Amino acid sequence: MQFDWRAISGPALTTATALAAFLVDRYVIAVPNPAPLFVCIVALASSISGLASGLTSAAIAVVSSALFFLNHRAVPGYDASDLMRMLLLAATAVGTAVITGLLRQKWIDAFAWEQKHHATAMRLSAALDQVDIGIVLLDSDTRAEFINRAFRDYFSLSDEQADAKPPFIALMYHGRDTGAYELPEDELSLFIAQRTEMMRAGDSTPINIKMADGQVLRFSCTALPDGGRMLSYTPVTDLVRHTDDIGNADYYRSLRGGGERSLARHLRAAE
Repeated sequence: MQFDWRAISGPALTTATALAAFLVDRYVIAVPNPAPLFVCIVALASSISGLASGLTSAAIAVVSSALFFLNHRAVPGYDASDLMRMLLLAATAVGTAVITGLLRQKWIDAFAWEQKHHATAMRLSAALDQVDIGIVLLDSDTRAEFINRAFRDYFSLSDEQADAKPPFIALMYHGRDTGAYELPEDELSLFIAQRTEMMRAGDSTPINIKMADGQVLRFSCTALPDGGRMLSYTPVTDLVRHTDDIGNADYYRSLRGGGERSLARHLRAAE
C-alpha cells in the first residue's frame, strides 16, 4: 500500500504546531493564541490534499485552541469571550478548508480537461499530417496556429518557419520568394492581394493555384466561428489528364473549377 504523505501532512503539521505552542507557552515564554497560524495550515492542507485533510486539520485546530484557552485561565472553564473566539475559529477554519478544497478540485478538473483536449488535439494534428491536403488554421488575427505537413512540403516551408506562427501574408510572400507559383513575376503582387482579400472576407469560392513544379492545388477558405480561417490546398492535378482525348482537353481543364463528380458523370456519359 502506497503511503500518501499529502493526506496526513496537514493534520500532522497542525498537531505539531499545537504541541510546540503548548510547550513554549508553558516552559519558555507566554505566546498568543496560534489560531491565525492554524487557519493558514488548514488552507495549506486543503490545497495539498483536498477537503478531507483540510477539515481534519480544522478539527485539530479547534480542539487545540480550546485546550490553549483553558490553559490560560486561572480557574478551569470558559467565559463568553472564550466561547466566541472558539466559534469564530471553528467557522473560519471550516470555511477556509471548504473554499480551498473546492478551488483545488476545480483546478484539478480544469487541468484534467485541458490534458484530455490537448491529447485530442495532438492526435488530430498527427492525423492531419498524414493527408495530402494542405491545411492551415488561422486565428482571428490571420496568424497560422497550425500548418500540416502537406502544406509545408508543397511550399517548401521549414518546420522552424511554420512553428513561428507566421501571418497569412507572410506565407504568401514565402511562396513568391521560393518561386512556388507558376505565375509571371508582374502578376504575383495582384495574385497575393486577391488571395489575401478573399481570405479576410471569408470567401469560400474555390480557386485553382498552378505550382511551378506542375502541380495544381485547389485553394478553399472556410470562415470559423471564432473569427479564424481554415485554408485547404487540395491537389487536383489528376483532373487535367493530358493523355485523354485532345478534343476534350478544354473540358477537363474546366473541371479544375468544377469537381470530381462532374468528371465522373462525363466519363460515364462517354462510355
